[in-house]
Amino acid sequence: MRTLLKNIKGLVGVFDEVPRHVAGGEMAKFPMLDDAWLAVEDGVVVDFGEMSAFPGIADWSGLTIVDAQRRYVIPSWCDSHTHSVFAKDRSEEFLMRLEGATYQEIAEQGGGILNSAKMLQAMSEDELYEDALVRIHAVMAQGVGALEVKSGYGLTFEAERKTLRVVARLKEALPIPVKATFLGCHAVPPEFPNAMAYTKHVVNDMLPALLSEGLVDYVDVFCEKGYFGMAETELLLNAAESHGIKSKVHVNQFNEIGGVNLCINKRSLSVDHLEVCGSEAIQALIEGVEAGSLEEAHPTYPVALPGCSHFLGIPYTPARTLIDAGLPLVLATDHNPGSAPSGDMGMVVRLGSLKMGMTPLEAIAAATLNGAAAMELSHEVGALGRGHRANFILTKPLEGLQELAYRFTDPYVDKVFVNGEIWEA
Repeated sequence: MRTLLKNIKGLVGVFDEVPRHVAGGEMAKFPMLDDAWLAVEDGVVVDFGEMSAFPGIADWSGLTIVDAQRRYVIPSWCDSHTHSVFAKDRSEEFLMRLEGATYQEIAEQGGGILNSAKMLQAMSEDELYEDALVRIHAVMAQGVGALEVKSGYGLTFEAERKTLRVVARLKEALPIPVKATFLGCHAVPPEFPNAMAYTKHVVNDMLPALLSEGLVDYVDVFCEKGYFGMAETELLLNAAESHGIKSKVHVNQFNEIGGVNLCINKRSLSVDHLEVCGSEAIQALIEGVEAGSLEEAHPTYPVALPGCSHFLGIPYTPARTLIDAGLPLVLATDHNPGSAPSGDMGMVVRLGSLKMGMTPLEAIAAATLNGAAAMELSHEVGALGRGHRANFILTKPLEGLQELAYRFTDPYVDKVFVNGEIWEA
């Protein structure tokens, strides 16, 4: 299939040579061509440029032309942190929170992650798969063109394996890249005496078996007071390293206990949440980026999850501070049934501007190319470079990209293209 989009008001995230990510001041300069054209063939971007230099059409056969007047073309969102495979929502816990209970108090009453685990354990693999497929089709219709999916709501070997088998089926069924993360250390099951005992079970019994079945791209751990501390986190990261698996770690959501420094020392691919992020953690992130550039290796990406902050009413990740420090900030949804029950990346981008002080281009860069980088996919998605997948959003008519946040409830998606074709769930 061949498609030409012409008269594009702004062609966003377009590169002659796509970098791994953009950082600091470069995020506000995320490249955009005004009054542009984009050519797509066989599912990939083949060429682009300004309309003033459009070379004309030599071959009209099989060509679809889209006149994009007053519309922007934006690379599809790359959501690097989701929990999209889960049993059911937890709206009853939301009511408890409205009545005054805290996140921790709900967990102590049998809610939270343990509640989700009980429900997931009772569901069949087919039921989980069908529910997750509907859920992901819905976010694809909102412009998601790549995503990571974590386990973590199983908390037994069989249930974690079942979750990751669902993710493997999603990889086969979906036309977009999907990454699988084993979050065995999400909460401590009641049958284990403490976090260390359960972590040893995850490391010694669960992880090797799941790796042997090819179900794991990354590992994760909820490094937080009351969940898994520094000793448990280090044990898991050491085990992952011994198996040649990278980590993407929950840190600094409610408390700062040193997890960022540990993850950088262990060369984690990302540190996610960072709602509590002091100067020591930021300096460690800076040093991690500098070390990565010297070794031509990936940095540890800071990932902000503003949907979680919005829903729980907790602080937002200090995006402005992180960007001004020269870091490659990422935005993701944290889509899960308890603390971020939405997979809408457009809302996340809007919150980046409305609540975190990010310019439109900074927020888009964080949710596209940098999100792809946090899944090691920026060679394939997250930007509009020649040879990249033609995964992009054609917006409705906009006066400027600032309207995404300014008109914060208005629909902005006209069409979503996946591998060069209009996506319909």
